[in-house]
Amino acid sequence: MITTIIVFIIVFGILVIFHEFGHYITAQRSGILVREFSVGMGPKVFYYRKNSTTFTLRLLPLGGYVRMAGEADDGEDELKPGTPVTLQLNDGGVVTSINTSNKHSLFQGIPLTITDTNLDDNLYVKGYENGDESQIKSYPVDHDATIIEKDGTELQIAPRDVQFQSASLPNRMLTNVAGVFNNLLLAILVYTILGFVQGGVASNTNKINVLPTDSVARSAGVKSGDRIVAVDGHKTTDWQDLTVQIRSKADKQISVKIQREGQDKVLSMKPKSQTSGGQKSGFIGITQTMDTSFKAKILSGFTTTWTVAKQLFGALWSMVSGHFSLNDLGGPVAIFATTSQAAKMGLSGVLNFLAFLSLNLAIINLIPIPGLDGGKLILNILEAIRRKPVSQTTETIITLIGFAFLMLLMILVTWNDIERYFLH
Repeated sequence: MITTIIVFIIVFGILVIFHEFGHYITAQRSGILVREFSVGMGPKVFYYRKNSTTFTLRLLPLGGYVRMAGEADDGEDELKPGTPVTLQLNDGGVVTSINTSNKHSLFQGIPLTITDTNLDDNLYVKGYENGDESQIKSYPVDHDATIIEKDGTELQIAPRDVQFQSASLPNRMLTNVAGVFNNLLLAILVYTILGFVQGGVASNTNKINVLPTDSVARSAGVKSGDRIVAVDGHKTTDWQDLTVQIRSKADKQISVKIQREGQDKVLSMKPKSQTSGGQKSGFIGITQTMDTSFKAKILSGFTTTWTVAKQLFGALWSMVSGHFSLNDLGGPVAIFATTSQAAKMGLSGVLNFLAFLSLNLAIINLIPIPGLDGGKLILNILEAIRRKPVSQTTETIITLIGFAFLMLLMILVTWNDIERYFLH
């Protein structure tokens, strides 16, 4: 259990860091201020400021985010009238930090009760100093001043010129898809490493090897090196076709057409049944052949990514074409359960799991649902067509609706996973 938890945290940490770093680095190059780069969700454990970005580690190792200035989900605290703050000034009397935290005094400064602020354009704060309501004091705010939030996290303020909407449309589009690109890049990199760790690459063909024991195929007369060209009359040109046909035939008598040395032969067998995650599938005790050439290993990142991506897109198409089931989805519980299985397989199992999840994250994030990167990209495209951006209010509402949908889906998927893996 401890090993599984450690692997789970490491894998999720790598996924989040790679994905969010894509947004972070592209935003920085586009002149967009990244106010916070967070690994994890929930209450912060600690934070560290470097240049203009606050890097935080949060309690729950599930996901992460970057807060870009001016985005609908930036969540910058409004300094509403009546808010008590403490101001820190430089030698020129300009505000360099605004402390809104009431947990403790983070620095000695001027106590002020806010009456009016503008941290977007004119950069000032006004209010009653030291409780004296006889006059309103006004202080200019430095462009790079910081604001200390109620939980003690120090972030840089977000003037208009460094906000997300101030960047050009092409730069905003690149920033929105950068996380997807990084996840794709991570999948290619890890699959390439996996090719060398395994000493070869599984060939996506219908040529198979037979397991030495517990093999229905061996008992029926199949030999290593044979090609399975059809199952129950359905042509199988590659490993994906083959596995789809076999998995759907658990405990059912099937006819398998093999090709050996140019000769065709039809054999009869009954796939054994195995259950994983509440789903039953058939297996006959065969494995893919391995290509051990250096060329195959060095290209394995691209070839394996392409093969797995086709499978994932096929699964998505099956879901939207009327065959949707919650069992087709997996949340944190399913991922944790799969992490346990991957950890038992050693380094190669963990690497394969990491690459598979990274590719999943890339593809899922491209779905045009508000709140995901694909949803943001759709808003960018809509802006290009309309020649003007969607209003901040409309974008916020759309994002909240998307977030609510995703949360509802996550709750349903999580409960379904608990039933599949623990209550079934």
